[in-house]
Amino acid sequence: MVVEKKKERSAEIPTASLADIAFLVLIFFLVSSTIDVDKGIGLVLPAKGETKNIREKNISNLLINAQGEVLLDGESVAIPMIKNIVREKIAQNEKLIISVKTDRETEYSIYIKVMDQLKQAGATRISLAEPDK
Repeated sequence: MVVEKKKERSAEIPTASLADIAFLVLIFFLVSSTIDVDKGIGLVLPAKGETKNIREKNISNLLINAQGEVLLDGESVAIPMIKNIVREKIAQNEKLIISVKTDRETEYSIYIKVMDQLKQAGATRISLAEPDK
């Protein structure tokens, strides 16, 4: 009696649906992940209150134009110098209010740098003026 040897089967992994599975996994992660959206600058603004007349000597105007130039009381100032100048002005007048006004085209990075300088100078009375329309 002759016994036939069985042929060994080669082990194959079916890959026909592998592309479909990879695509579905990709879609799943795209749909289930969250997209972080920039929400802007978080400022807590006070509620609208009464308008008070303030003496001219208690106001210091800080203007930032579209080109990024900073004017403090009409004089051009470098951004790193704002801290020292404002600190001196506050030492002379404790009731000093810094009125910050920007152009609509002013870059946020410049605005943030100026606000950081005011914070480092110890300015606690800051008024944000509305840009011209």
